[in-house]
Amino acid sequence: MPKVIEWVGVKENDIVWKYPSEEITWGDVLIVHEYEAAVFFRDGKAYDVFKAGRHVLTTANLPLLTKILSKIAGYDKVPFRASIFFISLKQFQGKFGAQGQTKELAPLKFFGSFWFRAEDPNLFVNEVVGGQGVYTTENLQNFLRGYLNEKLIDTLSQYSLADVYGKLDETSLLVKNVLFDAFSRIGLELIDLKFEGIDTTPEWRDRLFYIKTGVSAAEVLRMQTVEKTAESLSKSPGAAVGAGIAVIPPLFQPAPAPTPAQAMVICPKCGFQNLQSAKFCSNCGSPLQVGGINCPKCGTFNPAGAKFCINCGSPLQIANKCPQCKADIQPGAKFCPNCGAKLM
Repeated sequence: MPKVIEWVGVKENDIVWKYPSEEITWGDVLIVHEYEAAVFFRDGKAYDVFKAGRHVLTTANLPLLTKILSKIAGYDKVPFRASIFFISLKQFQGKFGAQGQTKELAPLKFFGSFWFRAEDPNLFVNEVVGGQGVYTTENLQNFLRGYLNEKLIDTLSQYSLADVYGKLDETSLLVKNVLFDAFSRIGLELIDLKFEGIDTTPEWRDRLFYIKTGVSAAEVLRMQTVEKTAESLSKSPGAAVGAGIAVIPPLFQPAPAPTPAQAMVICPKCGFQNLQSAKFCSNCGSPLQVGGINCPKCGTFNPAGAKFCINCGSPLQIANKCPQCKADIQPGAKFCPNCGAKLM
């Protein structure tokens, strides 16, 4: 007597269901409801796929499986064995969340939601359901959460902390494109992804804040060292008197002004301090201002045309004159910037 094979009692959040019996007889009736697909799976591989409708199982509508079974004597007379996986084609929501790091090794915690659906049931069963032995919706959600977290950790590690915080929309779009391809490889369509929370440690938050306001990375590290040292000393009353005098004062002293050879150029776009010889910002790639002068007193690099140092306020007077055209010459120059005469 032919039996009816059907996914009965489907719940709203059910994504996958395995028919409990693997005994299939020619003439059995397969009922596939709307927004479902039924995939026949045998010997580690998915074969024929059925969409919505009422199907009487014959060798005609199971061509792929029949080809494999034809190698078995009497396959057309006796029940054959195969697994049937029912896959919901509706849209579902999943959750993700993990901890990784940015390209400068800053700790990064994140969580959010993603929406997906089965786009290629045959590939999905091959790669995930049958291939990974994921036969229940709960196990599938756990698998996808781990799969997505792994891809996110790998992708976000290619971005800086400033990109993740300052350009989250742009970074999210790039991440989605990478994950879209990753989901396609397992037969799923990633419809959308939304970060609901993203954070780092307090130390890296402070570092990001100061750097974005123009404070150098070295100065940020110095301030953080002061905080940690003060905290450590506060926990040791006996050491605070002796060690505090020796350690704390030097730390509270600002870093000495750079010498002319060490003078830095501040990027007008992101505030990052670059070497004086740099033509493009090492942080954001923006072109740096060409020309300028080092302060003869503190060594700070000032923009072209400045009359007073932006760091110490000293006059920026150039004493040297070109012997040929009398134009002002920057100390140490080998050629006149006005007429090109050789000076040394």
